Amino acid sequence: MSKKVVLGFSGGLDTSYCVKYLTEEKGYEVHSVIVNTGGFTDAELQEIEKRAYSLGVKSHKTVNAVRSYYDKVIKYLVFGNVLKNNTYPLSVSAERMSQAMAIAEYVKETGATAVAHGSTGAGNDQVRFDMIFHIMIPGVEIITPIRDMKLSREQEIEYLRAKGVQMNFEKAMYSINKGIWGTSVGGKETLTSNGMLPEEAFPTQLTKKDPEQVSLKFEKGELVGVNDKTFGHPTEAIQYLQSIAGPFAIGRDIHVGDTIIGIKGRVGFEAAAPMVILKAHHALEKHVLTKWQLSWKDQLAQFYGNWLHEGQILDPVMRDIEAYLESSQQQVTGQVFVTLMPYRFQVTGIESPYDLMSSKFGKYGEMNSGWSGEDVRGFSKIFGNQTMIWHQVNGQQKG
Repeated sequence: MSKKVVLGFSGGLDTSYCVKYLTEEKGYEVHSVIVNTGGFTDAELQEIEKRAYSLGVKSHKTVNAVRSYYDKVIKYLVFGNVLKNNTYPLSVSAERMSQAMAIAEYVKETGATAVAHGSTGAGNDQVRFDMIFHIMIPGVEIITPIRDMKLSREQEIEYLRAKGVQMNFEKAMYSINKGIWGTSVGGKETLTSNGMLPEEAFPTQLTKKDPEQVSLKFEKGELVGVNDKTFGHPTEAIQYLQSIAGPFAIGRDIHVGDTIIGIKGRVGFEAAAPMVILKAHHALEKHVLTKWQLSWKDQLAQFYGNWLHEGQILDPVMRDIEAYLESSQQQVTGQVFVTLMPYRFQVTGIESPYDLMSSKFGKYGEMNSGWSGEDVRGFSKIFGNQTMIWHQVNGQQKG
């Protein structure tokens, strides 16, 4: 009886090789699974399913993880205004967590004794997938043919051609990884430390030139409405905003990051909706949260984003931080107004019943109504008292 293996399958070169190798060389019964985190159309998913069966899988499953990806991951990235190295909204690293967890669940469902993925030995994904599998399905064998045999792209193509596999072996000039929280773009320009991706490398081209106003409605930190539309789930609001903001070519950049395995890398990305949402959400928070709420959120969110990027979503500290982030969002409700323009956007203001910038407590730099000048005179003396003592004591010692 053949051993059963679940293979995370994308339909690309690496995972196509894995199907043929595992079925024909190793005698495995391969059950492929693709986890959609917002990067595939229905037509593309059907094509991938056809390819899987044509390569020889025993069964193929499509898991729609868009909503669970939001509920378990994206929601907290918004609450924390998470941008890796102040630049990158964790478009790919975050979705890998959702994909790995969904694959592990499918392994449990099928009772497979092994799980396989097409990662090479060079990047972050191998660590993310392996770690999740070790934690969620301990004892299940992890098979990674491309990594283990150190296969080159040419060797994979040669093998598949010899097996009579018909597919487009031409390497695209740019590797694109699309998901609901942004699209990564890699090419020759990102392999060195200098060079910007050309206009044509980005999947969403600039087609809107005239500035456009958009209003975003948040409830307890979650995007629930765009302009006059409200949505049943924030993923629908994100996709709708993407359709409006994407054609302005907003949210393009190159991220320079530290990989889990210790090397630095560059990757281009476009993330119109995520960048607008994060900046709009942060603007609303600056109006409705206290300075210490904002300060601690920044510190915890930076750790949360880094630990998530490194595949550690199942560490219980992540649940602790999520509880804090959730608690911090109770008053983050209101509308944020944004002007969209080619390649950029501007947050122009907010309206919220919880706005702490209320004129009845005074106007910054102009008039106060909650205290007198004498109050401030005394406060200033006391607030700086210990520092004054330090300078006096230490000034005498030096003298």
